Amino acid sequence: MLSRRTLLATTGAALAAPALTGPASAQTRWQMATPYPDGNFHTRNIRTFIEEIQAGTSGRVQVQLHSNASLLPMPQIKRGVQQGQVQMGEILLTAYSNEDVFFDADAIPQLVTNFAEAKKLADLQKPFIETRLARQGLSLLYTVPWPPAGLYAQAPIPTIEGLRGLRFRTFSPATNRFAALVGAQPTLVQAAELAQAFATGVVQAQITSAQTGVDTSAWDYARVFTPLGFSMTKNAVMVSRRAMEGLSASDQQVVRAAAAAAERRGYDLSSEAQRSTEATLGARGMQIVPPTEEFLAGLRRISATMTEEWIGRAGEDGKRLIDAYRA
Repeated sequence: MLSRRTLLATTGAALAAPALTGPASAQTRWQMATPYPDGNFHTRNIRTFIEEIQAGTSGRVQVQLHSNASLLPMPQIKRGVQQGQVQMGEILLTAYSNEDVFFDADAIPQLVTNFAEAKKLADLQKPFIETRLARQGLSLLYTVPWPPAGLYAQAPIPTIEGLRGLRFRTFSPATNRFAALVGAQPTLVQAAELAQAFATGVVQAQITSAQTGVDTSAWDYARVFTPLGFSMTKNAVMVSRRAMEGLSASDQQVVRAAAAAAERRGYDLSSEAQRSTEATLGARGMQIVPPTEEFLAGLRRISATMTEEWIGRAGEDGKRLIDAYRA
């Protein structure tokens, strides 16, 4: 793996090369960071995306992927792309919603519960997200939703009041607010640290996808998974505008086409991951317990509160987004 000093030197050379030799003839070497492990469907999708870029540019654009937060942890990836440490990066949008509320719309509980709804919201969000990233020297390439999130705990929880007092893992402002509304004790824990956090009692419950459960061997730290359709948050893959503009027009088009294909493929992979990862949790000994109607009713109450709060923070643009989504 490259050291940070070597990486910065490589990055500088990659960005400078087109200016010296012309974008059509130079071989450009990009670095890309993702926080997710190699087996995760998002990472597998990225590897195909990279292969298509390299093939479509006849090797003129080479991309080295650093997975599993091996180069940058997730909270640093967006800044890393902005500063040129890496040219491309993948982030969980909602984790950055302290920067902008529009990164967080898909984290509202029960707003999105299936893939058709996820696509509708993503298409409506896209221009807002693109505008905000453009101000920071970034271009959005594509987004892909996670499978619907569910509840991990040590025993079935029949009502939402059962979360009160539990040490609850959070990973975004939205999950932090949810924990506060249900009376749980919010504790920020990144996915790579989940097993240790549960083992040491730092957290007792969490809401996340079955995919994350498989990635982190949830059967080692939790006994019950309840598929809630809680939310379908999105990952975003972005590129430095400076790096993108250093490519020839034809190579830029290759990158865009590969990104569009990655988004379409990502929805299929996410859908397949929902089925396979829930099955894996069960096969490894976890109880898969459907939610009670009482729990879902409580979740809908929380959803109504968080939706109104989100609109209040997002203003008229936010109201237009939610109205268009509900239309």
